[in-house]
Amino acid sequence: LITPFKTAVGISYKALELRLSTAVHLRFGLPASLPKTVTQLIKRADRAAAYLEATQLAGFGEREARKYFGQPRGLSPHHLVPCAPNEAKARFLDRYRQLGQESPSCPAT
Repeated sequence: LITPFKTAVGISYKALELRLSTAVHLRFGLPASLPKTVTQLIKRADRAAAYLEATQLAGFGEREARKYFGQPRGLSPHHLVPCAPNEAKARFLDRYRQLGQESPSCPAT
């Protein structure tokens, strides 16, 4: 869940987020719960992505983004290019289908 949504939902978001992540993991043939080191890497990547989105797409200054998301470590230069919602949806679904086909334990959708 994105940070502003977590705040709006309140403390119960943790239980919701855990249930969602478990379902996603199982869907793609992963264990229901990942090792702590993997979870930490995912969290680090998520914060770096949020920082890039904030500074390149949402109009945050770097100082403001660091306040909310921290200073990303080891982040190579990336330039995000926004796209129309329909294009984003199509690209997401294409990648989702590719991942489903690549995983023998998941039926393609």
